[in-house]
Amino acid sequence: MRQQNTTLPEALYTAGQTRLLDQLAIEGGTPGFLLMQRAARAAFAVLQRYWPQAKAVTLLCGSGNNGGDGLVLAALAQQHGMAVQVLTLGEHYAERLQGEAQQAWQLLQQQIADNSGQGDADYPPLQIMPWFSHVRFTGDIVVDAMLGTGLNGPVRGDYAQAIEQVNSGRLPVLAVDIPSGLCADTGAVLGVAVESQVTVSFIGLKRGLLTHQAVDYVGELQFDDLRIDDAVYQQVPVSLLRTTEAALTQVLGQRRRSAHKGSHGRVLVVGGDHGMGGAALIAAQAVARCGAGLITLATRAEHVTASLVRCPEVMVKAVRSGQELQPLLDKADVVVIGPGLGQSAWSDQLLQQTLKTSLPLVVDADALNLLCNNPVLAGCRRNNWIITPHPGEAARLLDETVSGLLADRFAAVDRLQQRFGGVALLKGAGSLVTDGELMFLCNAGNPGMASGGMGDMLSGITGALLAQGLSAREAARLAVWLHAAAADHCADIQGERGLLATDLLVQLPALLNGRVC
Repeated sequence: MRQQNTTLPEALYTAGQTRLLDQLAIEGGTPGFLLMQRAARAAFAVLQRYWPQAKAVTLLCGSGNNGGDGLVLAALAQQHGMAVQVLTLGEHYAERLQGEAQQAWQLLQQQIADNSGQGDADYPPLQIMPWFSHVRFTGDIVVDAMLGTGLNGPVRGDYAQAIEQVNSGRLPVLAVDIPSGLCADTGAVLGVAVESQVTVSFIGLKRGLLTHQAVDYVGELQFDDLRIDDAVYQQVPVSLLRTTEAALTQVLGQRRRSAHKGSHGRVLVVGGDHGMGGAALIAAQAVARCGAGLITLATRAEHVTASLVRCPEVMVKAVRSGQELQPLLDKADVVVIGPGLGQSAWSDQLLQQTLKTSLPLVVDADALNLLCNNPVLAGCRRNNWIITPHPGEAARLLDETVSGLLADRFAAVDRLQQRFGGVALLKGAGSLVTDGELMFLCNAGNPGMASGGMGDMLSGITGALLAQGLSAREAARLAVWLHAAAADHCADIQGERGLLATDLLVQLPALLNGRVC
């Protein structure tokens, strides 16, 4: 028998793909009710691991297979000595159940009958009743088994009220497969959603659990593949992968003993208009800390002295025009443009001069805004650049609203790549990278990164990896992971509040060399 896998997988699935995996497993000889029993056992194991002292549990069960998971879990909880309260959602609940959910109901009813026949005193209580707003939860924990991955519209009626009751209470919540009210494909809240402390997902890890609003509702994410055979997974190709530390070790090899500074790329950072020199310097420092051989910063004259004092390893040049920038472009292998660039005539000149070259580019911040605002640049498309917008910049690039863009971040990053070519990196919770063929998601990172300079740091990391010979796609996705992982290590040491972009500088080389501080 195949061993179960409980580690978070790299492959990410839509709800439709997960249903197909489930269907293929059943067609391959694994009964659907057996999968439901495995799911319930997996969820109960998570419950016991996180709340080992709990003596009572309240389960809210819908009428679909998600509710069926909850009904089987209720039977398991009683068998393990827990008092159980099952609250069912929807009128004529038992009559509406079908397939495996109906089998789960019959299993629970049979257990109740068996217990009654042997004397109730020997068993903890198991109460089943319809949910009403006035019903008090009697458990130490609430299990959310109301709505699964098939939800495609706003939550309404009793379900919405029950979710609000769960969220207004103080009991910890375990969500079965997905917090009710979340869209499994986009991570959007469909009106209202359960705020869980822990979510355990089954068979295929749903992509929506790792991005957009979902990160505020999922809590700690657990996974169980329910011992689905590898042959089943091979029948459902995926184009979305989660970036992990393993990818870093696979791509970055050991340096040759004969290496010199010219072996690892010459990066030119362009930015730092009046009053914004710090952004460009942060990017340049990130380039240096991530292993590029030579770094030049092209900026306003007023920033030269401060930049040299802060980071003497970076060569700093004052440039007044695109013409003065050209000699620096001639010596570069990669250009990072945008951090603190501004939107002045000076900024526009430098960007236009840079775009005349055939050099690989990392384009961020104000360089992206200039692409939106300058009619000459508006139609620009390249195969050898990485664009790194946050949602606001991405919405401007696509001439969309931010809310419309965030409604489906996966589709949005695809539109960016199709419109501008190269590699598109959409920042935010669950940052996404795509080259039009494969897409990557990074679920590392923390709220402390919501501070000035973090995007500039990411641009520099990306440029450094690109200069060291990584493809644009690999450079972008590994830069996102390095950036987030460094921030997570900093947060472990000092907490999230007050985290500065430059705090990451010590962690970056440690991560790159496998020596986390």
